[in-house]
Amino acid sequence: MALITKAIKGTKDVLPGEVYKNQYIEATVIEAAEKYGFKEIRTPVFEHTELFRRGVGDTTDVVQKEMYSFDDKGGRNITLRPEGTAGAARSFLENGLCNETLPQKVCYITSCYRYEKPQAGRLREFHQFGVECFGTPSPLADAEIISLAKSVFDTLGIRDLHLEINSIGCPECRKKFHTALKEYFSSKKDELCETCRDRLERNPMRILDCKSPICAEAAKDAPVVIDYLCDDCKAHFEEVKKYLKAENIEFTVNPKIVRGLDYYTKTVFEFISSSIGAQGTVCGGGRYDGLIEELGGQKTPSLGFGMGLERLLLLMETQGCDFPEDSKPDLFIAALGEKATLKAVKIAKDMREEGFSCLYDLNRRSLRAQMKYADRLSAKYTVVLGDSEVESGTAKLKNMQNGEETEIALATFVSGYYNITLSEQLNDLEINGETLDFSSLFGLGDKENG
Repeated sequence: MALITKAIKGTKDVLPGEVYKNQYIEATVIEAAEKYGFKEIRTPVFEHTELFRRGVGDTTDVVQKEMYSFDDKGGRNITLRPEGTAGAARSFLENGLCNETLPQKVCYITSCYRYEKPQAGRLREFHQFGVECFGTPSPLADAEIISLAKSVFDTLGIRDLHLEINSIGCPECRKKFHTALKEYFSSKKDELCETCRDRLERNPMRILDCKSPICAEAAKDAPVVIDYLCDDCKAHFEEVKKYLKAENIEFTVNPKIVRGLDYYTKTVFEFISSSIGAQGTVCGGGRYDGLIEELGGQKTPSLGFGMGLERLLLLMETQGCDFPEDSKPDLFIAALGEKATLKAVKIAKDMREEGFSCLYDLNRRSLRAQMKYADRLSAKYTVVLGDSEVESGTAKLKNMQNGEETEIALATFVSGYYNITLSEQLNDLEINGETLDFSSLFGLGDKENG
């Protein structure tokens, strides 16, 4: 039987030596969201296809070209989620969060699936950090979620991002805009791709979001939605800009931003980088005041954003942002012989119960091979156990950074380890440029004082 050696196109493995970067980003975004009052929600990886057709919009590229849909064994048409908002909105309704105090603030880290051409920063299976704020019409909320996104970028050390905002209005003012678009594109119908020719009658605004260069060229002089806003939408947008300025958040109004999903209304925004080529949008979002009603609920003005984590990681690596170091084992025990192995197992159990990471060689290799293994693991400390150490009840704990060895009692190994390592850490401290000897001050490392 042939060995299957390649992942499916558009998917990517995250290896043990790399995953700490993902974990750092994930922990950072959730912590940032919690500071703004967002609580995590987890929804299924697949939903009824109709949820995305009604929520995302059946004239969008996502629904028309990119969804992974199939019939399950019960004859239901199912789709792997292409984005996070529709599922969160369905959960908000189904689980009665709509009856709780509003607004309800939720966040998530979720896998998403779209059949797109794979390239740097764009995968067919990707992961998204998203926030959703259900139940507020206030422009304060628009400014707040933009502020949250910016705080994530600032915390991660990402530079040179450009915030672009726009208002695409409400359904009423969009009617006039759609009329203007139809009139404009009617004379260019033969220049449009087949999909956009169909959109011309059903939803001409989607032509502005088409990825085809031909359609982009045809749309370059198209009317802009901001010129068709009603008084209410104009006032809302002015308020959003006022609050952003109050937070010293710089932005540019880009009247051509429409976002790629039909549920958006009023405020839309994107954070854009020039550091990662064509896939420069690292965060996008806005209002979707009609989505909950479209899914069968009461009118519930809401908003949110999505941030692709793979794209975020690519941007951080491109810009040379700092990551915390990958975790290293606190201790590696090199054991020689059955008695020493039994003692190593007991010490490792005690160390782990006290919160330390402790490893020993499962393959019982030679001492030299074990020490090479410990070095590859970048263990902070090592200890060698053989028959003589077991019989004497003491061993030498070695600091792998500076090579210093300290005698340690096996019977009280965990407390001895703690004292020795704490003493070394304290002695590394300097006050006024002078290294202090804390071990003599506290009696740490003194065998008679424990």
